[in-house]
Amino acid sequence: MRNRSASLFIALALLSVAGCARENDPGTLLGTLEWDRIAMPAEVSEPITQILVKEGDHVAADQLLLVLDPRRTQAQVDAAQADVTRLTAALDELRHGARIETIDASRAALARAQAAAVNAKLARDRAAEIRKRGLNSQADLDNADAALRQANADVNSARANLDELLHGTRIEDINQGEAALAQAQAQLAQLQVTLSRLSVHATRAGRVDSLPYKLGDRPAQGASVISLLVGDAPYARVYVPETLRTSLKQGARFKVSIDGAAAAFDATALRIASEPTFTPYYALSGDDASRLAWRAELALDASDKTKDLPAGIPCRAALASDPKH
Repeated sequence: MRNRSASLFIALALLSVAGCARENDPGTLLGTLEWDRIAMPAEVSEPITQILVKEGDHVAADQLLLVLDPRRTQAQVDAAQADVTRLTAALDELRHGARIETIDASRAALARAQAAAVNAKLARDRAAEIRKRGLNSQADLDNADAALRQANADVNSARANLDELLHGTRIEDINQGEAALAQAQAQLAQLQVTLSRLSVHATRAGRVDSLPYKLGDRPAQGASVISLLVGDAPYARVYVPETLRTSLKQGARFKVSIDGAAAAFDATALRIASEPTFTPYYALSGDDASRLAWRAELALDASDKTKDLPAGIPCRAALASDPKH
């Protein structure tokens, strides 16, 4: 029994030493498993009326995920469409010029003003003649003069209106009409885009990672309503110590180990940061604690085993050519 206990103690000690060696091994790169993330924002602040997916679902590109209440934006689109219709008709009227009926009505208005001016002239002359005889007051003559001036002004106004109709629309008026219509059309197009984005579609194929809001919630404008994990496979975000930086190149092959996975995953170094940063707390071990590190991203080879790996899980990476591993 004593020999058996001693053997068990030695075995545990060896395992402890092996574990410490693994944690302090300078050839092991520590980090976390990550996916590229896409945030789908709320175009406007409206209540959520439909949620068509749940966390963990795999979705295809352009698949409908969530719907925000469209009624307010639809009303704005309808109003903008009516404004475009009104300005289009106004511009057509400017381009076609006045109708013959409008010109005839203007001619009649001028004739009526001219007849009124003739009567005002006769009335003023009679008032002046009577004034000479002393049979009326100066105020009567002044009133007749004012009526004549008013009648002449009406004639001039009616003649100017007729001339405007006969000469046609000025090019400056047409340009202003075209600009107003273009502005209204742009406003309508913007509202139509906003309306279409109230139905939130997946911009890429991926996996639903987060649904922070519930049915009936009213997220703020620009708030992320769905987060997607996209890409064929995750990548390991690891930190390269100064002792290994010069020997590590893009394209290097790695073995990435994850707790709970039976076998290590093959990976390729895609990116290595050009500027160093401080070693993160979870990568501190031994003398490396006071050194700088370079962030690197190791893309795991895509397979059925990698497509459902979670984000944020700790991992360890070692060069595939390292005999220790």
